Amino acid sequence: MSDFYATLEVERSASDDDIKQSYRRLAMQYHPDKNAGSKESEEKFKELSEAYDVLRDPQKRAAYDRYGEEGLRGGGGGGGFHHVDMSEALNIFMRDFGLGDLFGGGQRQQSGPRSGADLKIDLRLSLAEVAAGVTKDIKIKLLDPCDRCGGVGAEPGTKPARCQTCGGQGEVRRSQRSFFGQFVSVAPCPTCGGEGVMITSPCKSCRGEGRQRGEHAIPITVPAGVSTGQYMHLRGVGNAGARGGPRGDLVVLFDVDDDERFERDGEDLYTEVLLTFPQAVRGADVEVAGIAGPIMLHIPSGTQSGQVFQLRGRGLPRVNASGTGDLHVRVQVWTPTDLTADEKRVIDELAKVHSPVPEGRNKGFWAKMKEALGA
Repeated sequence: MSDFYATLEVERSASDDDIKQSYRRLAMQYHPDKNAGSKESEEKFKELSEAYDVLRDPQKRAAYDRYGEEGLRGGGGGGGFHHVDMSEALNIFMRDFGLGDLFGGGQRQQSGPRSGADLKIDLRLSLAEVAAGVTKDIKIKLLDPCDRCGGVGAEPGTKPARCQTCGGQGEVRRSQRSFFGQFVSVAPCPTCGGEGVMITSPCKSCRGEGRQRGEHAIPITVPAGVSTGQYMHLRGVGNAGARGGPRGDLVVLFDVDDDERFERDGEDLYTEVLLTFPQAVRGADVEVAGIAGPIMLHIPSGTQSGQVFQLRGRGLPRVNASGTGDLHVRVQVWTPTDLTADEKRVIDELAKVHSPVPEGRNKGFWAKMKEALGA
């Protein structure tokens, strides 16, 4: 598995500008047209473009930082990650430099109505909902096709006319010279906006836009185990495009509420339970917080303050994968501050017969703590 940061020769803490500058420098160095079609350069160019395409996107970068490439394939990266081919790498390069269709390797601009805008929403979740997975209905206002004109934008009984500037192609072309030689750039037609047609009699309801606002209840099925910053990419659920254009996408960004009972590290949970001195010495069965309800934990006799017990499979599910994390319970011996007369008498009697702390005990204790915490 490649390291995208190492590929782009930047630190993991690099800023967006640092990442962009390093990509541009390396992409220019390894571009196939500058290396006589070298296969090694082509592979390097694809690796650079793939790494940049992930790290330039804040949501993809967050998922990659936490889970690596698996986070991009799962809920964290929208489920669409794949290794790019040369055509995609060239498109990433061209898009970054704002050069359009440089080498004829990209796809031709499509005429006709364009897709509607994507929409992003934040969805708050409790830790219990994350543990079990949940389906939530969210209310959201979207742009829908106009009822009067059916989304065409033209008044009923009339039809859009072909654009005279682009001849209905929706695009205009011009030749330019660049660092890499002469190329043909393709841009949307400035007259019709790339649609290839002109509305001569706009719909009176939507004024030629072909859209009107409506309210929707959309069910969102959240997989178990998601984290704050991960997201779902729902295609074709966003705003309708103008004048018959397809719907854009809906991006649902997850925001998991903190639970004061636990600290979370991926799919593992950490909690704490207080013990009395007799419970630690003699052992006891105590109740500890669990994500689905209280859990009984057996405390063996002679348990030390700070000892950690690992309850396997009592954590959170792994998102879009099999298996469940663990619950780590740290015990802390509680020292009372207000003693009754009887308690003081018993403590004084215990002090007379209590054994001293063994030599070297502290070193062993901390060594065990580090081992339990994985330090």
